Amino acid sequence: MLSLYTNLMIRLRSEEKGATAVEYGIMVALIAVVIIVAVTLLGNNLSSMFNGVAGKVPVPTTAPTTGS
Repeated sequence: MLSLYTNLMIRLRSEEKGATAVEYGIMVALIAVVIIVAVTLLGNNLSSMFNGVAGKVPVPTTAPTTGS
């Protein structure tokens, strides 16, 4: 009876390690998705903001050259 209990506990512990690894894998995947979405949204917003600023910056004119 004791050996049956011991074998069951060993199997449950090893199955728990596998389940924990799967849970960590799912967490890492979800974090990666959140980071990708955040970078995409921020990238688009930053790109449009910089393009707006670049459109408002005046284009420098060239200085007249002197014919020496």
